[in-house]
Amino acid sequence: MKPIKTIIMGAAGRDFHNFNVVYRNNNNYEVVAFTAAQIPDIEGRMYPSVLSGPLYPEGVPIFDENNLEDLIKEHSIEEVVFSYSDISHEAVMHKASRIIATGAHFKLLGGEQTMIKSTKPVISICAVRTGCGKSQTTRKVAEILKEAGKKVAAIRHPMPYGDLTKQGVQRFASIDDLKKHDCTIEEMEEYEPHIMQGTIVFAGADYEAIIREAEKEADIILWDGGNNDMPFYKPDLSIVVTDPHRPGHELTYFPGETNLLMADVVVINKVDTADPAGIETVRTNIKMANPNAVIIEADSPVTVDNPDMISGKRVLVVEDGPTLTHGEMKIGAGTVAAEKFGASEMVDPRPYLTGKLIETFEQYPNIGTLLPAMGYGSEQIKDLEDTINKTDCDLVIIGTPIDLRRIVNITHPTARVTYDLQERGNPNIQDVLKSFI
Repeated sequence: MKPIKTIIMGAAGRDFHNFNVVYRNNNNYEVVAFTAAQIPDIEGRMYPSVLSGPLYPEGVPIFDENNLEDLIKEHSIEEVVFSYSDISHEAVMHKASRIIATGAHFKLLGGEQTMIKSTKPVISICAVRTGCGKSQTTRKVAEILKEAGKKVAAIRHPMPYGDLTKQGVQRFASIDDLKKHDCTIEEMEEYEPHIMQGTIVFAGADYEAIIREAEKEADIILWDGGNNDMPFYKPDLSIVVTDPHRPGHELTYFPGETNLLMADVVVINKVDTADPAGIETVRTNIKMANPNAVIIEADSPVTVDNPDMISGKRVLVVEDGPTLTHGEMKIGAGTVAAEKFGASEMVDPRPYLTGKLIETFEQYPNIGTLLPAMGYGSEQIKDLEDTINKTDCDLVIIGTPIDLRRIVNITHPTARVTYDLQERGNPNIQDVLKSFI
């Protein structure tokens, strides 16, 4: 039999993982290309031979997803494997329809083939959408386990936006490691809070190799998921975070609904700022979809380093990039702080947009008056800095998970917002971790 000619549709994360664990050493398939979406400037690169294995000595090219139909026709593609996350069920089927109309098969991979088994206990923290609060939940889990004397390593969902030949296995134990690995803003937002808590973080592109390294240093592995993707490792405990600011999304986004159905524990986060009707909708949907799951309610209270500066000011609110873009959120930690501490106005950044940020708002026109901290490369970081400094405002509220002032030279006065998970009553995270302690 000739190998099945295959394209993997992705966004520089799940696509590479699916390739590594299912296709890399599989003679039954020939992966002709990856296609890229969601993340800027991923297309035009190669998945390198050092990661792609002996069947692909030249590596595998990455093309823009917009060229998908042409690629299918040009290479006589038989199967297209959908491999990215945080996309509505309807949008998934629109993509499936495009592919099936060409004559190719549309394929989704299941967890049994794609979840690697660890020699150590694994606790996965995933979500039903981007921006639900996975990382703060992971930090809470790490804190409890370390207080109990356990050695913990967090493995973060991939964000391989740089030189892939250097990103097979990455280990982050200090801020200097962020510089060493030339991290983007998005990577720093995910790694730095763990590092500041004293938790070692692993990431990269080859997750079989990554977990074998993490197992050498940890009693328990924490999977800190990205977007609403499924875990890359077989969990011994599955915690999934939901967001009542987006009620109903827990049933209508892929693969977030899958996570909900597989969860042992479901956290309803941001109860302190959500509408009660939204909270009740999420709770009802959890009980309907997964009646055996333990439900934990939690707040996400904000802390501001200079709260007195906000009152009466015209503020520019900078929020986490993925949360505002494909996460479709209309509110973040910076917004909550602006409202809580009495800002007179949230200034619209759109008249001041520079460079690639203009493209971001064209692609995601519903972002509104918030500014996403897009920083996938030096050009985007410079565009972000220029946009912030050009904006006519009294104060910049930084609602990103890292202190953006360390990366971007902001000429306006600033106030930084931080946030952590705070459970309400029982059951709580401590309760569900008892068997691990």
